[in-house]
Amino acid sequence: MSLKVIGAGIGRTGTYSLKLAISALGFGPCHHMEEVVKHLPVQLPLWQAALVGRADWPAIYEGYESAVDWPTARFFRELNAAYPEAKFVLSHRDPRTWAESFDATIYKLISGTDEAPEHLREWLAMGGEVIRQTGIPMGADLEGLEAAFNAHTAAVKAEIPADRLLVYQVKDGWGPLCAFLGVPVPDEPFPRTNDRGEFWDLIKSFS
Repeated sequence: MSLKVIGAGIGRTGTYSLKLAISALGFGPCHHMEEVVKHLPVQLPLWQAALVGRADWPAIYEGYESAVDWPTARFFRELNAAYPEAKFVLSHRDPRTWAESFDATIYKLISGTDEAPEHLREWLAMGGEVIRQTGIPMGADLEGLEAAFNAHTAAVKAEIPADRLLVYQVKDGWGPLCAFLGVPVPDEPFPRTNDRGEFWDLIKSFS
């Protein structure tokens, strides 16, 4: 199975809603950071290897037709080379509201790695390294986070050919996504989920 749709958007840009939407359109199962946590014994070593240049994409994405969120978004360049026919979706939002959301959720989670349940610490350390390699340093203020977000956006646009890239906000719903993927608009509401409260509920479920 080869990836058909790859999300280049980083966490807190609607990636969970995008995962549900892509799956509903027939491109699932869709890989997301949640999948790493659900399958830690298999997924964590594979991503740790990828972070030091030893990625095994067929093994990482075995059983998946699409992927969004981190860790995937960190590797958009490598995945563009590995899957030259895949379509890329760059989930996006206002940089300041992204910085505020990221600071209150993922940043806070990663900064508390040492206090996390022991079985999650290696996963969180991997996630922190993914974020660092994406160009987001620990300890940045909101302006620094905004700058890093904008730099990632620019890098994706520079790397992925325009005919294979959709810059997309989940608030725009089914229309642009379905047109880009060449599928009809489904007769169901667009999935909207994972606000800050839901984020922490999901994290608690992993503990």
